[in-house]
Amino acid sequence: MSLGITQVLFNSCSKVHYNLPSPTLIEIALLRKEGMLSEQGALVVETGKYTGRSPNDRFIVDEPDVHNEIDWGSVNKPFKPEDFDRLLHRLTAYFQQREAFVFDGCAGNDPTHQLSVRFINELASQNLFSQQLFIHQNSEINKDTDFTMICAPGFKANPEYDKTNSEAFVIISFSQRLVIIGGTQYAGEMKKSIFSVLNYLLPARGVLPMHCSANMGANGDTALFFGLSGTGKTTLSSDPDRQLIGDDEHGWTDNGVFNFEGGCYAKCIRLSEENEPQIWQALKCGSLLENVVMNENRKVNFDNESLTENTRGSYPLDYIPNSVIPSIGGHPNVIIFLTADAFGVMPPIARLSRLQALYHFLSGYTSKLAGTERGIVEPEAAFVACYGAPFLPRAPRVYADLLGQKIDQHNSEVYLLNTGWTGGAYGVGKRISIKHTRTLVTAALEGLLKEVSYHKDPFFNIDVPDNCPGIPTEILDPKNTWADKDAYDKSAKNLASKFKNNIEKFNGLSSEILEAGPFSNN
Repeated sequence: MSLGITQVLFNSCSKVHYNLPSPTLIEIALLRKEGMLSEQGALVVETGKYTGRSPNDRFIVDEPDVHNEIDWGSVNKPFKPEDFDRLLHRLTAYFQQREAFVFDGCAGNDPTHQLSVRFINELASQNLFSQQLFIHQNSEINKDTDFTMICAPGFKANPEYDKTNSEAFVIISFSQRLVIIGGTQYAGEMKKSIFSVLNYLLPARGVLPMHCSANMGANGDTALFFGLSGTGKTTLSSDPDRQLIGDDEHGWTDNGVFNFEGGCYAKCIRLSEENEPQIWQALKCGSLLENVVMNENRKVNFDNESLTENTRGSYPLDYIPNSVIPSIGGHPNVIIFLTADAFGVMPPIARLSRLQALYHFLSGYTSKLAGTERGIVEPEAAFVACYGAPFLPRAPRVYADLLGQKIDQHNSEVYLLNTGWTGGAYGVGKRISIKHTRTLVTAALEGLLKEVSYHKDPFFNIDVPDNCPGIPTEILDPKNTWADKDAYDKSAKNLASKFKNNIEKFNGLSSEILEAGPFSNN
């Protein structure tokens, strides 16, 4: 049905632009006043009211083919098929006498599991984003379209009539192989919608979809970095001494890992050339910046958060000099779970057993900071299952079971890395230095942490190294960095209890997994 609908859409458009090259899209975007060029040649756009994802406006059509497979609830909200069809026809009619920009791309660098996607955009700048983030089809292969995405920020829903929650909507129909997005210009909705589609399709094939970055060493050793926004996935995987496979979304098959995308979507707030040289240099001509503020000389100010804390930059993967093309790697030797603990009580790095890995994968802990979301005035613990719950149509246990199987099959080492605070909570302590964090990552990847002794953290039940080359010994145990030891104990105990309260929402977990979490006697 989606192909028929899109043909109707094309017939009503004043003009349809197919697979335009990036420079042409940028020229058109400038002529249409969709954005401006930065000093370095990046296209800079503002996304208006929506400067981030709108999770309350995301739905999955409740169709018979998928009804029993979806983990329905506050994340995967059902949408009636008849309401979807009515909204789809209104959206199609919106394109009458308007221009449409089309990109025929793919998601997935492994040809066996590749999803072909036709992106239909109202805005040239968003079509540029589609081309940056996804894979260009091989012109010698005539691929049928597996999924179609229609994205029209200018079309605003009528919640009462359309049965949406607001003017914005992001709706996936698996039966019609269609995603429709309206009312929001934030480009991340397109990226994460395709991620959601793959998160539904791939587990049925025995493939683990993952919200993680990946890179590869000179000897072909692969590493994965799981984490939520702001924990360091993009920064730590963009390592001059290793090859980048991808910065955000991957699949793990029987043959190894592969990147879902052909580009990167980096958070830009407080970006610096010193700490993130590869990302800094990638934000040049042909890249796209969202909600980054420029001065009158078109010089960008990455420290300015007046539009949003969630400033973003997108660019093709080959803008990173040592990227792997095509983006495929072997089975991961090392897996690193990232957290940005704003309470300052978790160790900078800890080794996890298989059961501890499953516990922390299901927990998906990090912190939300004051000012990053409306209503947050002090740091809050955030638990996001599998480090990607907002994009998981299936139950978290499905993904955790697959991860456990993969770790068993390939004997991957797992570490928990804290990129957050030390010496006290946010506002008192300081952020762990990026230099120390990179040194810890290198030690884990090079096997140096296999040779050291460990002690058990008294609150979180994880193994903390007693020493690490290049790291001051005193910072490895976070309690040593606090002036007020009693305050540390109180804060650590409080966070440990939050872990335990969160894990209880998962029914049917084995006692072995539950016992792998924080100690219960504190």
